[in-house]
Amino acid sequence: MTTAATDAEGSGAHPRFAEALKDLGLGDLVPRVRRFPDATRTAAEAAAAIGCELSQICKSLIFAADGVPVLVLMDGASRVDVERVREELGAGKVTRAKADVVRETTGYAIGGVPPFGHRTRTRVLADRSLLGHDLVWAAAGTPYTVFPMAPETLIAHAGGTLVDVRERTS
Repeated sequence: MTTAATDAEGSGAHPRFAEALKDLGLGDLVPRVRRFPDATRTAAEAAAAIGCELSQICKSLIFAADGVPVLVLMDGASRVDVERVREELGAGKVTRAKADVVRETTGYAIGGVPPFGHRTRTRVLADRSLLGHDLVWAAAGTPYTVFPMAPETLIAHAGGTLVDVRERTS
């Protein structure tokens, strides 16, 4: 599944995401996007394809807080504690967003949602666990593509607020 835009760029980045990178002054990142023949839809699939630790994957997850979409950036080895997200936002109810809401909000399908470059502006919460690495990998707009970035830079470009919202291990 290639387009003239992705062929011209020589990367597998989704055209909207490649354009977002350029708009953010990150055009030099487009050639660093890695495309894999098999889907990297889950954090485990992405980590196996890249050859990195599961916690180096940055998951971009859309939740609905009182019906309003919110993006949560979480390391691939952790799960989001919905109650902690609810408390952080002061919301009455937080649930995982349905696939149609994810696509409508971000412009991307689940499994390929990047941390920024979305169709609409949403509130972004970034779990502190991402800061445990010098480099993390995130989706580049498709379930087959990822890109590397320092977590602090990624969170800044996403407009994220640092929080502690991962499930606690017992």
